[in-house]
Amino acid sequence: MTPATGLSPLERGRERTRVPEELSARVPAEQRGPGRDRDDVRLLVSRGTEVAHHAFRELPGLLRAGDLLVVNTSPTLAAAVDGRIGHARVVVHFSTRGDDGRWAVELRDPDGRGTTRARAGGPAGTEVRLAGGVRLVLEESLSGGSGRLWWSRVSGGTVPALLREHGRPIRYSYTERDQPLSVYQTVFALPPADGAGSAEMPSAARPFTARLVTELVSRGVQFAPVTLHTGVASAEAHEPPYPERFAVPEASARLINAVRARTHRARGASLEGWWETGGRVIAVGTTAVRAVESAAGADGVVRAREGWTDLVVTPERGVRVVDGLLTGLHEPEASHLLMLEAVAGRAAIDRGYDEALRGLYLWHEFGDVHLLLPEEDPHTRHCSSNSW
Repeated sequence: MTPATGLSPLERGRERTRVPEELSARVPAEQRGPGRDRDDVRLLVSRGTEVAHHAFRELPGLLRAGDLLVVNTSPTLAAAVDGRIGHARVVVHFSTRGDDGRWAVELRDPDGRGTTRARAGGPAGTEVRLAGGVRLVLEESLSGGSGRLWWSRVSGGTVPALLREHGRPIRYSYTERDQPLSVYQTVFALPPADGAGSAEMPSAARPFTARLVTELVSRGVQFAPVTLHTGVASAEAHEPPYPERFAVPEASARLINAVRARTHRARGASLEGWWETGGRVIAVGTTAVRAVESAAGADGVVRAREGWTDLVVTPERGVRVVDGLLTGLHEPEASHLLMLEAVAGRAAIDRGYDEALRGLYLWHEFGDVHLLLPEEDPHTRHCSSNSW
């Protein structure tokens, strides 16, 4: 597929609008073959506009001692619950827990095939009856835009208990069937005490297994945990991300800064061969980018922070911390592609996505992954405004 002249991936996405249906990953990799990190998950590797094709199990050989992977520890919630408004059936997607105990929710209509379709939000005061005598009342729209998400209050029970007893993972129409919650958990997930988590899986980390993490550590690759609880991202709507809760702990901030300092020292000492001695900060997923960039100052120093972020990483804003990114393949309309352009540049994304389409890579949370690495050209990187 030849890129349209002068159009960005987002603009070209509006022309072709959808990834070919046959490239949607309908079941998890372990149901297609031997396991999450084996040959059934493919890894597209972009270094600038140079592209290579690998199996995900080859990742340890593509990284080097001193590299740092920033990983999201948010667990995936069983965030979909059946309910009724009057006599009408609805599905409630619990998106985000607010500091005041309310939850941002999206109401959906069941489609008769085990999935859901978009439904108009609101109005305020709408009451939804849920299992176990729990009631949910919509209070106000989360934003003045689409009105898709609403802040709501629950009575007659708690949301964590409701999700544990009656929830199931959010599922979209491109998947083949319902899956157990364990399929949607990454190896890095750490459930917090307050029951918060991600409405949808931080899926870039899904192919990792304990065995692969052990191999990476044995080769000198380090890990920096951060947390960002993702909200719903329905396939029908591609708004910019809503504010999301995040945390970058002190230990991770120090580790990220230490790796960046070593890289800068190595680069300053000798441009020739600096990439052999300095480590790279590589985010695992766009959620990890959003968290760590939200904790970085204009000077690029990461400081321990927690709270809410409404940061949207664009090519104009650029990135201050990350050198590379491991991510899934995103819908052409998705706002995430702006972040990918900020990290790797438009030419790299155009070339990578054209190769992914030609190579029949699989999209969505059960699909293949894309590793964006810096070009190993010290003069290119040294002169680039975004460190590439």
